[in-house]
Amino acid sequence: MDEEYDVIVLGTGLKECIISGLLSVDGLKVLHMDRNDYYGGESSSLNLTKLWNRFKGNDSPPEHLGVSKEYNVDMVPKFMMANGALVRVLIRTSVTKYLNFKAVDGSFVYNNGKIHKVPATDVEALKSNLMGLFEKRRARKFFIYVQDYEEDDPKSHEGLDLNKVTTREVISKYGLEDDTVDFIGHALALHRDDSYLDEPAIDTVKRMKLYAESLARFQGGSPYIYPLYGLGELPQAFARLSAVYGGTYMLNKPECKVEFDESGKAYGVTSEGETAKCKKIVCDPSYLPDKVKKVGRVARAICIMKHPIPDTKDSHSVQIILPKKQLKRKSDMYVFCCSYAHNVAPKGKFIAFVSTEAETDKPEIELKPGIDLLGPVEETFFDIYDRYEPVNNPDDDCCFLTNSYDSTTHFETTVKDVLALYNKITGKELDLSVDLNAASATEQEAA
Repeated sequence: MDEEYDVIVLGTGLKECIISGLLSVDGLKVLHMDRNDYYGGESSSLNLTKLWNRFKGNDSPPEHLGVSKEYNVDMVPKFMMANGALVRVLIRTSVTKYLNFKAVDGSFVYNNGKIHKVPATDVEALKSNLMGLFEKRRARKFFIYVQDYEEDDPKSHEGLDLNKVTTREVISKYGLEDDTVDFIGHALALHRDDSYLDEPAIDTVKRMKLYAESLARFQGGSPYIYPLYGLGELPQAFARLSAVYGGTYMLNKPECKVEFDESGKAYGVTSEGETAKCKKIVCDPSYLPDKVKKVGRVARAICIMKHPIPDTKDSHSVQIILPKKQLKRKSDMYVFCCSYAHNVAPKGKFIAFVSTEAETDKPEIELKPGIDLLGPVEETFFDIYDRYEPVNNPDDDCCFLTNSYDSTTHFETTVKDVLALYNKITGKELDLSVDLNAASATEQEAA
């Protein structure tokens, strides 16, 4: 271990493993360490016994729940947009060869007490029961505008400069009702609050186009894909990538103390009496708690069921977004469900998650609107965890910290964090211009 590295990465969560893989592909000498004896950190997947021990104590789980090893329960459950940045990273790095994907069956939104399929095109807008007849026509016109919009084709702009005009102004041009704006902004464009309404419309239009393109990619019921055996496979896949390009991995390394020189710059990591030197440190917030601030908390429920979520057309995998206005809350709520079809549970079992930004200390009460959508539940595990963001300046201390995982059940915010961190570390943008149509491996597995 007494060597010098370009970068030492601490923690094997998904974000850290993606960064480690990307830096190794770039030719940097990377040492990756974790105090745990398993990959994944906070984004690991647990079997039933480990899940039970974590939330219920040391008793054995009841037999009716099935065989422990057949469970792979994600601690940070998220679907990936089929045309999104994470899939592009997977294809660019050829990590797809380590993974098998399956398309997610459904994408839904909660509106006026009911679950509705999220319409993403002008055709779906006309069929949707989210809107009345006249609103469907207005929405259809808006969807056609978004579908036809091309940044480098002024003819498609209809006189609007989306880099200057706000989303609110574009929406008002089409006269859309508040409920329609709500599902477009939160379930289709995947905004987490309403600040987007007063920001340039280009971002929302790009997000809507990404959703529609992802939906069209596999001709399925949603724009999302998900790996077989759960997300725990992803950190390990990027770890393999790093190793292929010369990265060194060390698990079960206690303490992992970051060393600083007199000027406050990190120069290495000490564990078990040995110090590995480096130019830069990448880590999750738990390794340098004095360089982060608490920015919120996530409340979540993990539920084991033996049926699909009602009113989702018997879908084995779904995302349901409950916009905050529908619940009279400050933040959206997310429901994620997958099943034995994704090899994350025994035959006949379904795993559902309900998550949101915590506004109280009582997740059982706070998460009730989402849990009520699930139908009968065999077992429920409740949890609240803190979210942290870095407050340091990497230029001063050579430390690059990831953000904690948020309550969303899609990867768009996670990848945004990773790409921003990669840019800070390397000084360059990651090239994601891959040929998605040529990425046959991913397409065939997800089809």
